[in-house]
Amino acid sequence: MDEVELRQLSYFVAVAEELSFTRASQRLRVVQSAVSTAVRALEREVGAELFDRDSRRVALTAAGEAMLPEARAALAAARAAAQAAAGASGEVRGVVTMGSLLSTGRVDVPRLLGRFSRRHPRAAVRLQYSPTGSAGHVRAVLDGTMDLALASVPGRAPAGLAHEIVSEEDLLLLCAPDHPLAERPVVTLTELAEESFVDFPVGWGNRALVDRAFAGAGLSRSVPLEVSDYATARALVGQGLGVGFVPARAAAGMRGVVAVPVGPESLRWSVSLVHSAVRPLSPAARALLAEVRAELAE
Repeated sequence: MDEVELRQLSYFVAVAEELSFTRASQRLRVVQSAVSTAVRALEREVGAELFDRDSRRVALTAAGEAMLPEARAALAAARAAAQAAAGASGEVRGVVTMGSLLSTGRVDVPRLLGRFSRRHPRAAVRLQYSPTGSAGHVRAVLDGTMDLALASVPGRAPAGLAHEIVSEEDLLLLCAPDHPLAERPVVTLTELAEESFVDFPVGWGNRALVDRAFAGAGLSRSVPLEVSDYATARALVGQGLGVGFVPARAAAGMRGVVAVPVGPESLRWSVSLVHSAVRPLSPAARALLAEVRAELAE
């Protein structure tokens, strides 16, 4: 196996985590054919199929299951070696992989990255948005393929994850201007149980928060429309195709819809800065973490 490349291992891990070549290519920001070609080459090199594939699903084979932790370890070791060499000069160098969300509350990500780049010109940040939202970021941080992330972590954090809340705000109900609830000063979850919802996919932090709130109230709801961005959510809600929840800061700039508070208890949505609690951060990742904290202290 002299020809196994780190790129092949990286693509394999992405497909294994997403269980989709399409989502893996989106995460890696490469064309899907490149991912498929790299995985096929890796399978030829190891002499075994790593995935069962059909038209509707992708699943790890026994060989794939055995290879996954070793591939993650190899990638982590390669990053650590590069960072150790870069850190020997005393200058902050290397690449930091950071996950972000559509809405990051108080954290101004573009300004943050601009300041970091000016302060540490020999370091670079690779910014990623996971197709599976906060859940994808948390998995990536835990397995070492991401250094740190801004993510929503409703409920108890997984073992091995360090997290600190950096922003909190209410989720507001979005509805069309002519919706019966549009004139209400506040709405309850019970009043929303019969509504059709436009929401984000399972795994996204705001979806998890809303699902937990409805389940805790003994209610169920229908989510026929799932989207991955606020613009599409706003457009669908504005056309009267459903109602939805978005953070207050995101709702403030939306036209053609009405934002209504939820009560008597609000849906409090938080964004956390997460990183591994068991794996040391690289010097570049520590520098970026410090930059985030400085941003919040202003």
